[in-house]
Amino acid sequence: MTQDRTEIQKTFFPNQSANLKKITVSTRIRKSITTIGQLAAIALSAQALALDLYVSPAGKDSNSGTEGAPLATLAAARDAARKVVGKEAVTIHVGDGIYHLPETLVFTPADSGSAEFPVVYRAVNEGRAVLSGGSELKLDWKPYRDGIFQAATPLGLEIDQLFINGKAQRMARYPNFDAAKKTDAYQGYSADAFSKERAAKWANPVGGYIHAMHTSRWGGYHYRITGKDAEGNVTYEGGWQNNRQMGMHKDFRMVENIFEELDAPGEWFHDRKTSTLYFLPAQGTDLAKAKVEVVRLRHLVEFAGTLEKPVKHIALEGFTVRHAARTFMDCKEPLLRSDWTIYRGGAFLLTGTEDIDIRDCEFDQVGGNAIFVNNYNRRVLINGCHIHDTGASGVCFVGDPAAVRDPLFEYNQSQDLTKVDPAAGPKSDNYPADSTVEDCLIHGIGRVERQPAAVQISMSKGITVRDCSIYDCSRSGININEGTWGGHLIEGCDVFDTVLETHDHGSFNSWGRDRYWDKSYPKTEKAVALNPDLPFLDAVTPTIIRNSRWRCDHGWDVDLDDGSTNYEIYNNVFLLGGLKLREGYRRIVYNNIGYNSTAYPSVWFKNSQDSLKNNIWMAAYKSARMPKDKWGGTSDKNLFAADFALKEAQDKGWDANSLVGDPMFIDPAKGDFRVREDSPALKLGFKNFPMDRFGVKKPSLKATARTPEIPPMQAQKKKPGPATGEWLGARLQELGSGGFSAYGIAEDDGGVAIIEVPKGSAAARAGLKSGDLLLKINESKVSKVGQVRRLTEESDTRSLTLQIVRDQTPMTLKLEL
Repeated sequence: MTQDRTEIQKTFFPNQSANLKKITVSTRIRKSITTIGQLAAIALSAQALALDLYVSPAGKDSNSGTEGAPLATLAAARDAARKVVGKEAVTIHVGDGIYHLPETLVFTPADSGSAEFPVVYRAVNEGRAVLSGGSELKLDWKPYRDGIFQAATPLGLEIDQLFINGKAQRMARYPNFDAAKKTDAYQGYSADAFSKERAAKWANPVGGYIHAMHTSRWGGYHYRITGKDAEGNVTYEGGWQNNRQMGMHKDFRMVENIFEELDAPGEWFHDRKTSTLYFLPAQGTDLAKAKVEVVRLRHLVEFAGTLEKPVKHIALEGFTVRHAARTFMDCKEPLLRSDWTIYRGGAFLLTGTEDIDIRDCEFDQVGGNAIFVNNYNRRVLINGCHIHDTGASGVCFVGDPAAVRDPLFEYNQSQDLTKVDPAAGPKSDNYPADSTVEDCLIHGIGRVERQPAAVQISMSKGITVRDCSIYDCSRSGININEGTWGGHLIEGCDVFDTVLETHDHGSFNSWGRDRYWDKSYPKTEKAVALNPDLPFLDAVTPTIIRNSRWRCDHGWDVDLDDGSTNYEIYNNVFLLGGLKLREGYRRIVYNNIGYNSTAYPSVWFKNSQDSLKNNIWMAAYKSARMPKDKWGGTSDKNLFAADFALKEAQDKGWDANSLVGDPMFIDPAKGDFRVREDSPALKLGFKNFPMDRFGVKKPSLKATARTPEIPPMQAQKKKPGPATGEWLGARLQELGSGGFSAYGIAEDDGGVAIIEVPKGSAAARAGLKSGDLLLKINESKVSKVGQVRRLTEESDTRSLTLQIVRDQTPMTLKLEL
């Protein structure tokens, strides 16, 4: 039974009565209460343990913060709670409505709770308390021309994003956006996007933006237009957003924020000089009644602590987060020898925290990263959140490069591997660890930038991504940037429809270009032979990928790229793109199902300690730049769907005890890849695992989450291997499926592999080496052995200019005939 608290609160706490949590008193205790003093003692005890504050858009910051007299802002609630945090539990109840934050809401160590007395900011109704980094504009729209309307805006206003009735609109751009072109760069691209001829009609393009894919489609670049030169060519600055500086793609380009390109419904342009907003509304939009919002803040919430003095035990629950500015022009910091640069910020930025919870929040169309976990953080929990349509990444965990031993930042950098710091692990604790993204729905990632991920992990340890549905990503769904420092757990996830606009990645993507790794593989192998522990100095603890479902139509389902080391991969379903295992050490792969797919061993080190056992492979292994005769590592007790697939593996010294047969899936059309009791896979040691537990579990999110399309089962037929041939004494081979990735080139670059160069041959005298990739002869691309021979024979000079790639580095050689 509950003691009526009204008379207690009125008598003893007339100004705070609604702030006390309900006092529950058993019948036995109530009967023993005989004096007012005892009632007062109970009330005082309750007050000492818990404080409730209330916030409402209709409140005032001069109010007491009771339910009947709520505060108006979260900042005022924070300041009021600061007096008691750590001494009693605090709950701030945030009412329905929009809270336009005048500035970033910052929590410092002074706002910390404790394990016993946490601080919780909770929306009264999940999703109905909206934190906005923008402002609403009241505009007087007037017709301009061609269906375009114009309105005067406040002096000095800068508009990064425009929202009409809650939906982000598009800056005037060329080419126009076409939602149907889901896998086209920027959903519309053109080689002439900022050509001199195109720019001739632009009166003043200053402030416009160029967006362009990397020449190999390893992400993208962004530039701010600064004007036109005397010849009419567009001038610009930027291009620092990709750590592989190789220039923009010649075709995949787009420009925006150009007034003369305002010609499609939903496009807008803001003229700062005249303080005029131009907008071409979609059919049916009534601008007189439309809600118009613009973005002001980059970060809506910051937790600002340090390793020495962290912000602790604060939870944010049930908020909708909108209107955070785009940050692509500030994405400058290179990460460790990966393709990435990073901007350390997001709608929520956590620096120096412990035990921070972000629960049941929706991040809706934020312009940059949704959540950025920066440097020292421990036990961050992101649970039950819906993150969608972000300009950049969903959740980023990024540590301090100063915590890394012997860090290198650009792909081509190298060091003496015999002199690297021999100590394992980080130099300091200034990195995220022991943190979790759990039961989240994350989709629509990379609406602005083309180097994002639903979850990005770099220089961190022990990050868990569990029970997440991830899809509709311009690049990878989950990206682990390097081996530092491992211990991550990816489980129960459903990841698909990724790598929609980039190239040579997977739904899961990783690198391991750690201190042991050099792009000269013999150099790495020699160093590891001298010190077998070298690959594990950074990748200290195994990263586990398990109990998840993957599909990538434009790359690999799971792509362990350059150097990825110390992985354990089991109980996964690879629906289409399979598992790529580029060079690295100790990748233990077992009890997985490659449905219509297989493993892609690529450029393996000697004595790699890799193992593939008890898997079901529905296709033959697809290798690239592996030894001509016997492969390293071990592979055995796997089930193959075709005789030729097993024979090819056994010819390379693998799978002596593997079998061929029908795996006898229970219901593959419906995604049930468990095998029947009489399946030959079970005899090899394969064990069934659940097929109904992939992805988000929260009922409200699961009800809206998509699931991947299950492709029809394909009959496995032996395909002819890549064509080979002789040329100038060298042995050539055309690139097979996925072979381009082994050389670090784009698929449309073509190329013919030089797999053997005998001493004394004409090819050797020209400086060619085994492992080179021939791209061009006298500026003509080659992709077939016959082309190489024909171009050589048809040359009208006694010399050839050869463009090659060696160790993923372009080179030019002269060959005298």
